[in-house]
Amino acid sequence: MTTKDYARYPHQYPDASGHFGSYGGSYIPPELQVEMDKITKAYQTISQTHRFIEELRSIRKHFQGRPTPVFHADRLSEMCGGAQIYLKREDLNHTGAHKLNHCMGEGLLAKFMGKKKLIAETGAGQHGVALATAAAYFGLECEIHMGEVDIVKEAPNVTRMKLLGATVVPVSFGLRTLKEAVDSAFQAYLKDPVNSIYCIGSVVGPHPFPMMVRDFQTIVGIESKEQYFDMTGGLPDVVCACVGGGSNAIGIFSGFINDPVKLVGVEPGGRSLNLGDHAATAAFGKPGIIHGFKCYLLQDQEGEPAPVYSIASGLDYPGVGPEHSLLKDEGRITYEVADDADTLDAFYLLSRVEGIIPALESAHAVAYAMKLAKEMEIGSILVNLSGRGDKDMEFVTEEYGFSMDEAKKKL
Repeated sequence: MTTKDYARYPHQYPDASGHFGSYGGSYIPPELQVEMDKITKAYQTISQTHRFIEELRSIRKHFQGRPTPVFHADRLSEMCGGAQIYLKREDLNHTGAHKLNHCMGEGLLAKFMGKKKLIAETGAGQHGVALATAAAYFGLECEIHMGEVDIVKEAPNVTRMKLLGATVVPVSFGLRTLKEAVDSAFQAYLKDPVNSIYCIGSVVGPHPFPMMVRDFQTIVGIESKEQYFDMTGGLPDVVCACVGGGSNAIGIFSGFINDPVKLVGVEPGGRSLNLGDHAATAAFGKPGIIHGFKCYLLQDQEGEPAPVYSIASGLDYPGVGPEHSLLKDEGRITYEVADDADTLDAFYLLSRVEGIIPALESAHAVAYAMKLAKEMEIGSILVNLSGRGDKDMEFVTEEYGFSMDEAKKKL
């Protein structure tokens, strides 16, 4: 653990300029900064009002179905033969992932600000579905930018977005995945920032979005800590979560940041640890600027964002949240990797032994927990199961089959 006092966490971060230590900030054109300043002021004012808080609480309970439970994965724990594994079931949140936690908050903010349109990027499609859901709930227009590679890979979520009334914009340049979707969405937002709001899908981007998304996701950590204590009378030894941009991870970590609990972010090791074959940003990146903020960043020889890859579309991003970058430097969060093979093994095993089909993103954290449970022998691990795998079933079964034995022949 660290000796740093996090008792006031997260209230001391970011500072007034949107920095988490040396990370974060807002590196954007002056005309866009004007709009970001308006969003910051509105959020800091509106989010403290009784009316906003009460409406968000009502949405959480009556629409989202919160609180989501903590589940003891007894059979998985037994098969691993070591520490006990618990799952925070964000896959049971309405729309199937943690993303709705911040999307409903961003949608509510847009409503209070008088905005007419929500714009966003999506990788795996979970953020897109959640934002389309929020737009339908609040009666707003919705435009989702998604890379052509991910549109094919995550077809079920594309269908859901369209059914919810969103316009899905295919992104055909670059690698045609998440980074390019962010580029495209930013360009669309710049055309009409007065009537629209860009609802970033993770704890990334220029200030105030890393702060806003973090704040809306802290509900996961608050619930988890209370639920785990009710179940066991104590705290878990380890809390882990997958990390792409890092929203689900920062959400659950916030509940345990000042406790004697090890926090582990699990990044995608992909096909190999060669640059371009993974997206393990915090583990192997170095400080740089992307999409208007400073963070750990995977970079090529020219210092530009490097190509990245992950079997999980929601994790293939070359940057990571500025708060993650700070907490890495401070040693409060450790970052590990899970490769494609271990992730698929966790995907199949959790499905077979617990009846829970996880999102490929979440399966990275489950894979790490399975490995760590064997090493620990005793103790407990709480995993943020950030999403369900409905969106991934067709891709996994077509590409790899219905079991790990089949998958091994194709990896």
